[in-house]
Amino acid sequence: MYERVEVAAISFRPKKWDKAANADRMEELFVRAAQDSPRLILTTEGALEGYVVMEIVEGRASPDTMLEAAEPIDGPYIRRFQRLARSLKTCLAFGFAERIGDEAFNCALFLDSQGEICGKYHKVQLAEGTHPTWRFNRVGSRLRAFDTPIGRAGFVICNDRWNPHIVRALVLDGARIILIPSYGSKSKSQNQAVLARARENGVPIVEANVGMNLIISKGEICAYQWGNDQITCGVVDVPVAPGEVAARRAEQEYLEAQTLEMDRRYQNTLERVGQLTSG
Repeated sequence: MYERVEVAAISFRPKKWDKAANADRMEELFVRAAQDSPRLILTTEGALEGYVVMEIVEGRASPDTMLEAAEPIDGPYIRRFQRLARSLKTCLAFGFAERIGDEAFNCALFLDSQGEICGKYHKVQLAEGTHPTWRFNRVGSRLRAFDTPIGRAGFVICNDRWNPHIVRALVLDGARIILIPSYGSKSKSQNQAVLARARENGVPIVEANVGMNLIISKGEICAYQWGNDQITCGVVDVPVAPGEVAARRAEQEYLEAQTLEMDRRYQNTLERVGQLTSG
């Protein structure tokens, strides 16, 4: 019981601090990816401002620069991509630093094909940790799935993928597909971790990482591509939500196939028994 969904991932490498250039490049890549008519296009973590948190943590920039670069949810760049989603008639998802008051969060956003915000998520597991004084790098406090045109979905951002409890909480909240915008490790172990999250929970995963894209369906890698600014397309099987109706449909599909399959096995058994007795 699945719905087949065409998706695309973009391994966009943004320029640090250059929102205008990044937005232009993101739009160009989204437009190119949309030529294959996917229902969802995902790109990377921090795509708007360039994932600059470590510039501040390591003392190369001041905390105030993050607040200046961070985008409010109703800001001009978000509205720009809402218009683009409507124009392309496809869902768009990407990461950016979100400003809420005088605080900034590492955020991922999902826009439907009408440009409406279906859901957003704040990264909950920061590799660098956090401190009460770090207004530029607040940690998320909610693990919630959200409804989309391709099924109920959940985000995890980069380092979140290493923690099985995070994805499990989203799946228990009804997520049928997991999206991972990332700006991090491209090692074999990260691929294994993402594959494990898919297999543990029985859901497809689409990951767009800086320098690498990974798409997993039914517990197997169905698309993988290395390199920056690459567009990777794939088809994932999104499982329907569990429930009485879905369970009875799955039961009926099996029972309809059962008679022919059991007859085939019976005929094979007769042949084997005949070979034994004739020998």
